[in-house]
This record gives sequence, structure tokens and C-alpha cells, in this order.
Amino acid sequence: MIEIPEWYNASLLVDRNLEAGRAEKVAIRCGEEEVTYGELARRINRFGHALRELGVRPEDRVLLVLNDTPSFPVAFFGAMRMGAVPIPVNTLLRSDEYRFFVENSRSRVVVVDEMLHEKVREGLEGYEEPVEVIVANGGVEGRRTLEELLEGGEDELAPAKTHRDDPAFWLYSSGSTGRPKGAVHLHHDIIYTCETYAKNVLGITESDITFSASKLFHAYGLGNNISFPYWAGASTVLYPGKPVPQAILETIERYRPTLFFSVPTLYNAILNHPGAEERDLSSIRLCVSAAEALPSSIWRRWKETFGSVILDGIGSTEMLHIFISNTPERVKPGSSGIPVPGYEAKLLDENERPVERGKPGFLYVKGDSAAAYYWRNHEKTKKTMQGEWLAAGDWYRQDEDGFFWYEGRADDMIKVSGLWVSPVEVENTLGEHPAVMEAAAVGVPVGGLTRIKAYVVLREGHEPSEALVADLQGWCKERLKRYQYPHLVEFVEELPKTVTGKIQRFKLRTPEPEARVPRQEDELV
Repeated sequence: MIEIPEWYNASLLVDRNLEAGRAEKVAIRCGEEEVTYGELARRINRFGHALRELGVRPEDRVLLVLNDTPSFPVAFFGAMRMGAVPIPVNTLLRSDEYRFFVENSRSRVVVVDEMLHEKVREGLEGYEEPVEVIVANGGVEGRRTLEELLEGGEDELAPAKTHRDDPAFWLYSSGSTGRPKGAVHLHHDIIYTCETYAKNVLGITESDITFSASKLFHAYGLGNNISFPYWAGASTVLYPGKPVPQAILETIERYRPTLFFSVPTLYNAILNHPGAEERDLSSIRLCVSAAEALPSSIWRRWKETFGSVILDGIGSTEMLHIFISNTPERVKPGSSGIPVPGYEAKLLDENERPVERGKPGFLYVKGDSAAAYYWRNHEKTKKTMQGEWLAAGDWYRQDEDGFFWYEGRADDMIKVSGLWVSPVEVENTLGEHPAVMEAAAVGVPVGGLTRIKAYVVLREGHEPSEALVADLQGWCKERLKRYQYPHLVEFVEELPKTVTGKIQRFKLRTPEPEARVPRQEDELV
């Protein structure tokens, strides 16, 4: 059992490094800047004081629209230190979406990167409630800057007397449909993920250097490049730019991380980047993937190219980080792995009855890092947070060895001729074809019936053709059940995705009224 004091403030994650004598150790490397744990603690305390002087009170919300620079952990922990509730949000959104976050959360303060300020300013036009906007990593006329606030103030700030079950921070779900939902996390949640996943799967120590291509505003990136390294006393590498293959490879070669975190889309893009096989990634002892199921073909190519193992797993905004994962000792490429110690998982059918091993079912997970509730969404809270169990919304099956295999989001499953089809299984099969870089499969209505349509991105050197469509269909028929092959294939330049790399299949579901309805014998023979 993980013991957490009753009165606990999550900002103490940084203090543990001072107590361990690591004040002079580099905590963050970002470009040419290096920040020690001692300096990080001073900045956090000063920002906490600054928020108090601005009139921020305990449990007031502080919206963070920040790139991955030292400003992020300073604002994040500084707010929690004085009892406020930071809310990191996606940095790639429109101005009206930032307006939604401010209105929905009633944030009194927004800390925003200078390069993102204009979108926030536009979003707040006409907003009647007073909002203090603090600009980081630059300046804007008429606005306070984070750097100015950190120049004054005291270096010491006792953490607010928060209960371990008090709200600590929110994370808005990116999701694939609908408005984002604010998942309210408590002060004990971060330390729980460190004592479970970080300890038991990563085996992270103070000698590690972490680098997450997935950004800090996402639950996955927050754990990868803040929670876990600070808990262990490791060093982190922050990269504020867009995570494109060339930049990621250069960052790895320059800073030599030992733990690298990314998503399947980027792993695939790096493998397809010209000259990637010549790059030096030898510093990495473990790679981690989440956000979308990692195809076994990418796992094998990465291992053959760079020699390192990718540990795929499943996590969520609601659970804060990964709760089912492969481990260095137990790996099955293509699977999500086994429950992380400290978590339990089960599969239930539509009537909430346990399913047999090997049969698909809805995934439920139990663990003490689960969000307490969704802000202003009581009905969704009741449907998702069911006592100790959280309904993950994913469709999985479990094999005889206890490994979980992703079948798709529950609302992405396709029913063809009365039989369920996993889009992931179709996509992974297409991904094994030498002409295919990536694919997405959805169900579309054709003449009143549901049929499988595949959207395919081709590798360089391959061109769309009717012959290739037939070849891809035949490829799937040979490897899948006959009703699982894509009846329709459309070649596209790219697939719609969330910022975390999840395919947004709902954007691909369009009716095909003119298409020929496949005959019954086409599907089942």
C-alpha cells in the first residue's frame, strides 16, 4: 500500500530533491538554459508569492497556456504551492477554445507564452470577468511578465496546508469527440503514479535523463517529463518546438536521454525519416509509447533499426498516466501489456458481466490516481467514475497470459453483418503491407448497411490505383476473417489526429451512397 500523508501538497515533489542533497543538480535542460533543483524551487516559491500578491486564493484556478520550457513547472508547482489549482491546456488551439477554458473553469489568472498571447487576447475580448494575464518567455505591452514576477519575492514559501484529497490540478481531456472535459485531480494523484508506473515499469533513478516528445500539457507528457524525473531526482530535457522527426533526433543526439517517450505516429515518422537509421540513439535504455495502440510492425522496425525496446501501454487523462503496460521483462509486441502494480483491470460485456478470456469487452480500471470527477459534468461523471472503477471507454480482449490487446474505442467498433470488427485489427493488418505508411478504418453507411472503409496513407514511391486497392483488399482477406476486409479504400495525404496522436475516426465517418454494396458472399467466403 502506498502511504501518503493526510496533509500533503503535490509541490513537495520538488522539495524531496533538496532534502536529498540535489539542490545543485541540473533538473532541466532546455536549449542553452540549465536549471538546478535549487533554482527551480526558488522560482516556484517566488511565483507562489506573486500569485498571492495578485489576490489569488486557495482553490482559485490558474490556466496555463505554455510550451515546454522551465516556465511550465514553475507556474504549475507555484500555483499548487500556494493552494491554487493550475490547469495546463493544449497550446495548439483556437482563440475561442481558450475562451471556453477560461469561462468553464472560471480561471482568475492565465499564464501564457508570448508567442501564444494573441490567441488568448482575442479569446478574452468582451469577457466580463476580470482575468490577470501573465506573459512568459517574452513580453507584451501592458502585461505583467513571469520573468518580472520572479525577479522579486521571497525564495522560501511553505506549501499551503492542502489535504491529500483536495483538488490539485485539472487536465482537460483531448478526446476524439465533443467539448473537452475537465478532469479534477487531487494532490495525492501524482505521487501515486510515481510509486506505481515510474517505480515498477520504468525503474527510473536519479541517473536517468528523460525526454518526452509528447508535451507537458497532456497527462502523458506531464508524468514523463515532470512527475517521474522530479520524484526520482533525474534530469529532464524540454523541447518547446513542434515534435517533428528531425528536431527530435537532433535533441536526442545532443542531450543523450536514457528514457524517451513518444506516440506511435512519431515513432513511425522517425523510422520513415531519411537517414534515420544512421542517427545515434544509443543513449536510450527504454522507449515508451502511449496515446494510441502501437502496431507490432513499428515495434519490430524500431528494435531492428535502433536496438531499443518500446514499452507500449494504455493510460488516460482520467487515470493521469499509464495503468496497463508492457515491461522490460514481459513484452508482447502489439499488446498494451499487463496491469501496472497498483492498478486492476477487468473486461465486461454490454450487461456489465465479466467476459471470458479471449473475448472482447469494455475495459474498466481501478487505481488511486483516478480523477475525482469531471468539472460541471455530473452525468458524465456518473457514467465514467463508477465507485472504485473507471469505465475507460476502450474495447479490449485479454489473452491466456493476462496481456491486454486493444480492439478500439467502444464507439469506434464496427458491426458488419451482425459481427463486431476492431478497426485497430484492420489498421494493423494494412500497416504490414509494404505500400502502407498508416491507415484508419471506420464503419460507413452504404445503401443502409454498415461497411468498412479504410483511409490509407502510402509510403513514398507508391501511387494510388485500382490495382493497389484490390491488392490491399486481398492482403486483408488472406490475414483476417473475410468480413473484416475493407470494402472501400480511399488514399489520403494524412489522417486527422489529436495533438497526442490519436486518430480522430469520427472525422472520417461519411456516408457512401453511390458505392456498390458488397454481396454477402464477398464478405463471408
